[in-house]
Amino acid sequence: MFLMSNAGPVADTRVDSDIAPFDFEHLYRSAAGDASVIPWSDGHPNPAMVTWFDVIGPGLLRCGCRVAVVGCGLGEDARELVRRGYDVTAFDSSQTAVDWARRLDPANAQSYQVADLLELPAALTHRFDLVVEIYTLQSMPPSWRQEMMNGLSSLLNSRGHLLVICREELPDEPCSDEPPWPVSSQDLVSLASGSGLTMDGSLDSFDDDQDPPVRRLRGLFRNA
Repeated sequence: MFLMSNAGPVADTRVDSDIAPFDFEHLYRSAAGDASVIPWSDGHPNPAMVTWFDVIGPGLLRCGCRVAVVGCGLGEDARELVRRGYDVTAFDSSQTAVDWARRLDPANAQSYQVADLLELPAALTHRFDLVVEIYTLQSMPPSWRQEMMNGLSSLLNSRGHLLVICREELPDEPCSDEPPWPVSSQDLVSLASGSGLTMDGSLDSFDDDQDPPVRRLRGLFRNA
């Protein structure tokens, strides 16, 4: 996951401005090498991402395409994409997470780096054919989402695509003061539009394979 300081946009009507971002670096550091402590890490790539790359990816991306994995954590998704032959750059703002991912994938250690989505180095912007964003938007207060989406869109080259997978906000779902904060389909499309992106295809709404299942969104976006 990526980590931001407490300085950020003012809150929207859904979340108070005194909600601080979750300290992901502290969680990774406190785990002391025990991946079972990391709630979103099970040692496997995200199933919804794998399905997308099995079905859609081959028709959109050639082998060797540049792919960015945002908030890479321990690198499960990045390792899967390297295995598929893509030129992967995976980043996370947690130094501990990046060091951990490098140890798990020493042959591709150079693919993992520390970076913050809201303060991206110039070397990462306007570079990628595909940006993979899984659970990052839902990990921070909703008032920060537009700036986060701006960061995601800035990673894309002129013909690049953004793949987003997130928890879907359902009607009448109660507000929460801690992550994850689900994203509605309308909000996701609006956020993308606000960053100069448009839908490419349809927005998928589906139950994942957890027990009990969690409702997810999966969408592909490109420059408008």
